[in-house]
Formats: sequence, C-alpha cells, structure tokens
Amino acid sequence: MTGIEDVGFLGFDVFGTVVDWRTSIARESAPYLQRLGVQIDPLAFADEWRSLYQPSMQRIRSGERAFLTLDILNRENLEALLIRHGVEAGRLEESDIAAWGAAWERLDPWPDSVEGLTRLKRRFAIGPISNGHIAGMMNLARFGGLPWDVITGAGLARAYKPQPEVYLRSAEAVGLPPHRVAMVAAHNDDLVAARACGFRTVFIRRPTEYGPQQTSDLHPTQDWDIVADSLSELAAMLNC
Repeated sequence: MTGIEDVGFLGFDVFGTVVDWRTSIARESAPYLQRLGVQIDPLAFADEWRSLYQPSMQRIRSGERAFLTLDILNRENLEALLIRHGVEAGRLEESDIAAWGAAWERLDPWPDSVEGLTRLKRRFAIGPISNGHIAGMMNLARFGGLPWDVITGAGLARAYKPQPEVYLRSAEAVGLPPHRVAMVAAHNDDLVAARACGFRTVFIRRPTEYGPQQTSDLHPTQDWDIVADSLSELAAMLNC
C-alpha cells in the first residue's frame, strides 16, 4: 500500500523533476555565448539564468507586478543577464533573442521521465502543475515526448507556486478534490505547499539538478507519501 491508491491525478513539477534544465540550457546557450564572445562556462550561465527565476516570480506573487507568463519573465531575465555580462543592446537580432529566450521550451527529459510517465499514464491521469505557461508546457511536451493528458498550473491559475491557488485551481480543473491529487516534485518546498492545500505528496530525488555540487533537495524533509529515485521507480511502486 502506498497511501495514494485513491488518487485520480498526478500533477508534476516539470523544471528539474521531469526535465534537466541545467544541461539543456547550457547546450542551447553555448552557440550564442560563443558568437557574442562572452567568456563564461555555459553551465555557469545556465545557473545564473535560473537564479533570476524565483526573484522575477516573487515580484508577481507580492503584487508588485501584474501576472506575466514565464516566457516573458525568462526573456526579461535573459536580457538582464546579457547586460550583466557586458553585451550591448542590438548585438543580437530580435529573432535570436526570441529563440534563445525560448530555450526553456527545449529541455531534455531525464532519462527515466518519458518511460516513467508513459507507465504512470496507464493508471492515472497525468499533467504538469508547473510555473510554466500553457504554450511553453505544450511546446516542451512536444520537444521531449512528454505524454501529458492535460496542462494545469500557473498559466491556468495566473499565479505562481507556492501560492495556494495554483494547486487548488489545478485540482478544480481536473474535477477532483485536493486529496485525490498527488503533487510529484523534486523540491521539498513545492510539496510543503501542496500538502498544505490537501494534496498527497511524492518526492523524486534529482540529486544533480543543480550539478554535481548540489546541496539542496538531496533528501525528503518530511514524511511524504512516497519517495522514489526516478519516475520509473515510482511507476513500479504504483504497479504501473
């Protein structure tokens, strides 16, 4: 018995849990950095870009800014990062900036993700409860072959995790009470917020999301309903 037998929907964090954003962003950024002559390791650049992610959303959570979708925030953060590295405006064509900003829609799944999701889909409805916008999640799914049934999350709620409305409106959208939804994430703080909304919780270990020196989210910090080392292992635990 796993404790989530009556769950009808598995909602997934995506960036870091399902896809490997760090090496993918480094790959996508490397040609641009080389063209611009920016002397930075592409992995370090990916880390810097990601470091602007939460602060940009916090300005919206706090009410300082109206809701903007993640593609706009990612583009703004990229432009700020280029200024930080001395790249003058106009060095890249608008089409190049747009394509680079959309790199977050071209992220490789972790090796176990597609197989694990495909197995889980046999028994559960599945979909992202992500801070990504709906179009971005659609494009990312098509890029990586992610077999979602539906896309929920920030784009639906017009809010950003860990705000409760992201979880609650996602549950409402799939027609289930919170206790029949399980949040699947590699981040303890995501699960804390989901549990506070009445969700079941599944922790997936992703010990290299932030590279080999990662120090956060290496272990579960609470007694989550399930802890697994991969989505394939989760599928096996749930008899999928």
